[in-house]
Amino acid sequence: MQVGTVVGTVVSSHKHAKLHGAKLLLVQPEMPDGTPRGNALLVVDSVGAGIGERVLVVIEGKAAGDALGRKGAPVDAAIIGIVDALETEGAW
Repeated sequence: MQVGTVVGTVVSSHKHAKLHGAKLLLVQPEMPDGTPRGNALLVVDSVGAGIGERVLVVIEGKAAGDALGRKGAPVDAAIIGIVDALETEGAW
């Protein structure tokens, strides 16, 4: 799992049949302290997240597809939770 912030939405008028009705978002992965890490990810939202929210993302094919609740969906990454608080000890 990774932590990131939703930074945008993606609108797709044509997509795979198993993705109809699915909300697509862009998430910027982050270090625990909020520092951006790497490129933004295109993810399927399974929890109703919105722009600016910090989220948990799973980036594993089967786990991501399962989060959507649609067996065999072509999904690489999915939001599986909205972060309420994140506490760390020490330096990263």
